[in-house]
Amino acid sequence: MSDQQCCIVVIISGNGNNLQALIDASSHSGYTISHVISNNPEAFGLERAKRCGIPSTVLNHRDFDTRAEFDDALHLAINSKNPDLVALAGFMRILGPDIVSNYSGRMLNIHPSLLPKHPGINTHQRALDAGDHEHGATVHFVTEELDGGPIIAQCRITINADEPAQELGARVLLSEQQLYPIVVSWFASGRLCLQQNKAMMDGAIIPCRGLQIRA
Repeated sequence: MSDQQCCIVVIISGNGNNLQALIDASSHSGYTISHVISNNPEAFGLERAKRCGIPSTVLNHRDFDTRAEFDDALHLAINSKNPDLVALAGFMRILGPDIVSNYSGRMLNIHPSLLPKHPGINTHQRALDAGDHEHGATVHFVTEELDGGPIIAQCRITINADEPAQELGARVLLSEQQLYPIVVSWFASGRLCLQQNKAMMDGAIIPCRGLQIRA
């Protein structure tokens, strides 16, 4: 994105593993994480941000009477930072339509499955229960459809025989940490964009299943 660095706000709910991956890659990937927002005051990701000198904001959703009030506060908090990109990194809330609309084409999410397979939660056990041979992570543009926005890229891993869900989840997390900084760097460099609800890379439409990367 031109000569200046892409300014990113990262939104989290938990440990912040993907936040850390984005932080670690930021020095050589053309973007700066300007702020971290969490709906969970106990999220360890806040400590990660603090250690790296990144300011943060806590908006505990339990402090709001309605979902709409929380959404309004979150929207204001994001807008106040004027980011080029909003990166959801383990944010466990469904965003309101106003936020999604305002940041259309400027909001990414990473999901622990090979979308469109297994949207939502408990993806690792669901992949095992379905008898899948592959699993992995997907980065997509955020739309109002839960985990349903245009797919940008996927990182695939092979499921091992008799692998427990916890072990599979740990391996998927490693693939997420590999994949997310790559995709964010594509956006930061201006190579990646959303046009007419199509994910575009270097001016070409990305295939519906995304660009494929194998861990």
